[in-house]
Amino acid sequence: MKKAFTEFRSMLRTVPPVLLSLMILSVVGMNLLANKSINTGLDWLALDCGILFSWFTFLSMDVMTHCFGPRAASLASFAALGLNLLMALIFFIASRIPGVWGESFVEGSEAVINRALDGTFGGTWYVILGSSTAFVCSALINNFLNYGIGKLTGQKQGFGTFALRSYVSTFIGQFADNLIFALIVSRLFFGWSLLQCFTCALTGAVMELLFEIVFSPMGYRISRRIMALRAEELRKETV
Repeated sequence: MKKAFTEFRSMLRTVPPVLLSLMILSVVGMNLLANKSINTGLDWLALDCGILFSWFTFLSMDVMTHCFGPRAASLASFAALGLNLLMALIFFIASRIPGVWGESFVEGSEAVINRALDGTFGGTWYVILGSSTAFVCSALINNFLNYGIGKLTGQKQGFGTFALRSYVSTFIGQFADNLIFALIVSRLFFGWSLLQCFTCALTGAVMELLFEIVFSPMGYRISRRIMALRAEELRKETV
């Protein structure tokens, strides 16, 4: 326990605060916006608005794994999950406080809209359980797979290696995230078939991969900047 706490403190000191803060924000935003589905016009493509944030969550983990290793990236993921659960608790308390949401002032529908908004922000226990379990599993898969691919490539530097590590780990990690959530929540509580769970997981992973492809050059530049700063810090310490 003491070792884990020491590693956690080390992670907080080494990972840039802005990157860690944005990752935490993306996890909170991802889970909140997951309440809204996207009308794609295609029956086989099931997506939600959480995708607007989730790509950054995985890109952040890829950058952290590249710069600090999979343990630090995983600890950062757990910290983000813990703070997300805290935010979920605060949202739940807010949903139980008597009052009226500003957007509920629609003549004749105030009570219905107010209950709907309370339900959206208050969350449902099995959705929070499913999303939390899925995120823990997918984060570990993503981080250690990314690191493993890096070991296989001999820790070569360059965008090609960074892209290969990110694309493979993101696709498999996102597929695992989507599938675990679908099996826990969609199948158990909404009666989805195994085919629907698998199709949803696969199509969602493909869309997440497309986001990763678009934004991976940004992630590579961030990782290079972090590595350069770390090298400069080490040079100063040795002088």
